[in-house]
Amino acid sequence: MVPANLVTADRRPLATVLAANLISITGNCLTYMGVPWFVLQSTGSAAKAGIVAFCTLLPAVLAALVGGPVIDRIGRRRVSVVSDLACGVAVAAIPLLQSAGVLRFWMLCGLMAVTGLFRTPGETARGVLLPTLAARAGMPLARAAGLYDGAARCAALTGSALGGVLIAVFGAENVLWVDAATFAVSAPLFAFGARGLPEARARRRAGRTSSRAYRHELAEGYRFLATTPLLLGLCLMTLVTRCLDQGWSAVLLPMEARVDLDGSIDLGLLNAAFGVCALLGALVYGAVGSRFRRWPVFTVAFLVGGLPRFVVAACTGSFAPLAVVMAVEGLAFGVLNPIMATVTYETVPEELRSRVLSATTAAVQLVTPMGGLAAGFLVDSAGLPGTLLTAGGVYLLATLCPLLFPVWRRMDGPAAPTIGRMERVASGLPKRGTK
Repeated sequence: MVPANLVTADRRPLATVLAANLISITGNCLTYMGVPWFVLQSTGSAAKAGIVAFCTLLPAVLAALVGGPVIDRIGRRRVSVVSDLACGVAVAAIPLLQSAGVLRFWMLCGLMAVTGLFRTPGETARGVLLPTLAARAGMPLARAAGLYDGAARCAALTGSALGGVLIAVFGAENVLWVDAATFAVSAPLFAFGARGLPEARARRRAGRTSSRAYRHELAEGYRFLATTPLLLGLCLMTLVTRCLDQGWSAVLLPMEARVDLDGSIDLGLLNAAFGVCALLGALVYGAVGSRFRRWPVFTVAFLVGGLPRFVVAACTGSFAPLAVVMAVEGLAFGVLNPIMATVTYETVPEELRSRVLSATTAAVQLVTPMGGLAAGFLVDSAGLPGTLLTAGGVYLLATLCPLLFPVWRRMDGPAAPTIGRMERVASGLPKRGTK
């Protein structure tokens, strides 16, 4: 007899959600290229570019800190759609105000803060549906995670390549109109793909909703994270590396392109080289990754993807070596997100997924807003080469963690928590629906 899950396998929801995520992330990439370039072009200040990055990411962290229960109560489908629509309106307001001659720097910071506030809940809402979509498609979770990350990488590639050309031809201001249009497409596409999924709907709870119940639901996600050493280690390590990556993408690489390279075209090509290889790495891992142990692959990939780009950018100041290094790092980074996603989904039960993934996002991004801000001020005070080498050194120290601490080897062990452990995590929390 053919298993029921194979008879009813349907890949259309997964494909539609992947397409919506690709379009949405393409819009984000256009924003994160166009806005820093717009600031550098109009002010010439790396510090102001860092301030804009800080204003974008701080609300994203705050939304992740408290947003997990909200996603469950409103519904993952509804949160994702509202997120894209709000980001589209905020991004479209930037060129609209600029063309009217009334845009001020504080307005730009405020509008980018709106995009950050809504972006994180939307991305979390889409991400937590991946195991459900994979099961409905009859696909192994590791392969679905590879495809999901591959779609994100493809979006980064498309946004980077398209963004560099559009900025050079039409200017950073006009690129933001294209960005706003991508959100207008992705919102209804996701709404169509996630329709009919029970896991995408709002979760009704017995009894009245109260602030106390909300706090307990929020604490449940953080308690699970704090009592799971492997997830906690992943969060602490990526907390450091995401901060440094933000400084690299928001300030250091654009400054390198502006000072030592040929401007936005080279910036777009470098990001495209990274994106192509990261996409390839994600797809290859999705196809064959289950044959290899996760811990060695993860450790080597992070070591390869960290320090080299900072050293090459600081010491050469030329396009070809940096492009080669970023391509190699793209291959390495392409396998990281699928591994981390698979470990997380295997570890966290479905009923806690929104809360735990919001908690991990908040933990990972806790100091990320400081990345662009610190990089901008360091470049203005200490110079670009010195800042690059300092950031690369800190990155190396962070990526040595999987070699130094045994807990990382649990990536290859049974990830799912036991019933007893789940009961200990939930101890002291009221039942759903209580005040």
